[in-house]
Amino acid sequence: MKVAVASDHAGYRLKEDLKLLLRELGHEVRDFGTHSDDPVDYPDFVVLAAEAVSRGECERGIVLGGSGNGEAMVANKVPGIRCAVCHDVTTARLARAHNDANVLALGQRVVGSEVARDLVRAWLETPFDGGRHQVRVEKLMALERRERGVYGA
Repeated sequence: MKVAVASDHAGYRLKEDLKLLLRELGHEVRDFGTHSDDPVDYPDFVVLAAEAVSRGECERGIVLGGSGNGEAMVANKVPGIRCAVCHDVTTARLARAHNDANVLALGQRVVGSEVARDLVRAWLETPFDGGRHQVRVEKLMALERRERGVYGA
């Protein structure tokens, strides 16, 4: 699987660690930066990774910062992206199984390296359940297109 990664300075070290894990697991990594822990603005890098996933150049994306919240907000502005902030294996599995999350946001100041490695593995390995969840994902995608009658508003 081709995985896009991006971070700001606060997520840089964890991004570098997770790149090693991804390669160990046999995935191709496309790194959109940043490339040091010098202060930068996360939207400049996260949007590039999210757009690569949205265009189908990468199947999944992982974006990192201090908390992961800002990175998720940026990624979710890109059409076709369903980015989830996860803090443990359970939230990572549910993000995939129930929400078909194609981008994962992590906070280096929130999760340690070992927890991050475990939840990335779980997120990558968990398939989307479909079924009743498919209908909900379709409604979520309709929101992007502003098909108001589709989602009940």
